[in-house]
Amino acid sequence: MNLINKLGIANAIMLVLCFLIILFAEYLFLTGEKLHGIFLGLWAPTLLGVMIFLKLIKNERR
Repeated sequence: MNLINKLGIANAIMLVLCFLIILFAEYLFLTGEKLHGIFLGLWAPTLLGVMIFLKLIKNERR
């Protein structure tokens, strides 16, 4: 719980979502849906980039 309090609820949810996206993308890739797996796998780094961008904006306003 201490880690979730440090991260914040929104960031913790985003990280869990990224983890689930990666797992599902690997499942798609390994079952033969290679293009769908690659497409879906690119969402996780995009979400992580958005998280970093929002954190930078929040820190800049302080």
